[in-house]
Amino acid sequence: MKELNGNEKYYDLPAPLPESAERIGELHAGDLMLFGSDCLVLFYEDFDTEYRYTRLGAVQDPSGLARALGRGDVTVTFFLADRAGDGPPGGP
Repeated sequence: MKELNGNEKYYDLPAPLPESAERIGELHAGDLMLFGSDCLVLFYEDFDTEYRYTRLGAVQDPSGLARALGRGDVTVTFFLADRAGDGPPGGP
């Protein structure tokens, strides 16, 4: 994911996703959003915005997220929690 504005990382998806954008107003560290139909955005700082996003999910515990993502471009891996909510499929 590429760095943008000192508060988010983004990735241009290879194909568009269905969108249902709304004016979010206040973004929080850990929010995972879709900007337009093909830009995945992970926020690591809280701030107010006038932009419209489709809410996809959120990092369960965003403490330390800004430190973990650093200041440059990063590789981020997402997974869906298993049904018990314990972590990645197949174990931690």
